[in-house]
Amino acid sequence: MIYLDNAATTKPYLEALEYANKFNIEYFFNPSALYRQGLDVSKELKVTKDKILKFLGVTSSDYDVIFTSCGSESNNTAIFCSVKRGVFVTDMGEHAAVYKCFQELKNRGAIVDFISLNNDGKVNEEELYDYLKYNKTDFVSIMHVNNETGAINDVNKIAQTVKSINPSTIFHCDGVQAFGKLPYRLSRFIDFYSISAHKINAIKGVGVLVRNKKAKLSPLIYGGGQESGYRSGTENVFGIKVFEKAMDLHYASIKENFDKVLAIKNYVIDNLDKNLFKIISSSDSSPYILSISAVGLKGEIMMHLLEDKGIIVGNGSACSSKNPFSRVISSCGYKKDVLDGVIRVSFSAENTLSEAEFVVNELNENASRLKGLMK
Repeated sequence: MIYLDNAATTKPYLEALEYANKFNIEYFFNPSALYRQGLDVSKELKVTKDKILKFLGVTSSDYDVIFTSCGSESNNTAIFCSVKRGVFVTDMGEHAAVYKCFQELKNRGAIVDFISLNNDGKVNEEELYDYLKYNKTDFVSIMHVNNETGAINDVNKIAQTVKSINPSTIFHCDGVQAFGKLPYRLSRFIDFYSISAHKINAIKGVGVLVRNKKAKLSPLIYGGGQESGYRSGTENVFGIKVFEKAMDLHYASIKENFDKVLAIKNYVIDNLDKNLFKIISSSDSSPYILSISAVGLKGEIMMHLLEDKGIIVGNGSACSSKNPFSRVISSCGYKKDVLDGVIRVSFSAENTLSEAEFVVNELNENASRLKGLMK
């Protein structure tokens, strides 16, 4: 099998699973317990938190790490639990875990606005700043890497500009498709940053919300007061330590992985038949995500034809697969013939150029055959 749907989830590293298994077998204790074994496990959670902050280039004097169950919970916590009322602004390209939160805020009576996208999926910064200049905005959420097009928003610059317009505006960033993949240092202008473990070869069930200590936050989940009271519920110690080892492996070779995956992505772009496919992702997008369209064809049919050959790709976000068209790609300004044919190819450092060659040949061959059948 050639797996190219890594933006949906990644295969856990065996090394990370083996490293963390001792937290199932030997160190299975509740980290909230007051006896020595529980305190030792609690210290292990702090080790992981310190590494997350180190990899983001910040320290525990300025930022907290709050463990959650997933990136969606991290986004929900930041959006619903930091600012209780006022004006909330995001963009049309956000993952459903942000976009639907903003729709719910609107249902609850908040003032909510959605900023448009450029044709590559980046937020329209000029429109965002113009809006903020004329509207006192309380909360802004802009994603780091678009999960469908791979567009990279310069969130450090955007956050700084937002704060220069209104220093009291809370800035949240969904960093799920960026963490562990892009070399990046978190700006002091970002109040909340969301992360998901299973996007970087850890397991599902672990998320992170990084909080600037100057930003107020109330819990989304109440109970035993874990995570300094910000997120109750016994921590998933095994999953967190799998995440830690996966982080170590990613950040040990983050630049090498970036360059390797970029070469694979560029090979696919260069060798796709441009008479059959439109490249949606821009040249400066994340190397890990490539959105294309078999124009005039059905992307879902192409996806299943590839599956028959042992190639797994996506046709958009796995969290919005019931919608006929991608909301994000549609917001980039594309029409039905392009939207119908959307395929998302998302890479990992485990993929190879020989796999890319086979995939390109299958894409070109299947699209050509389907076009011929339509004549």
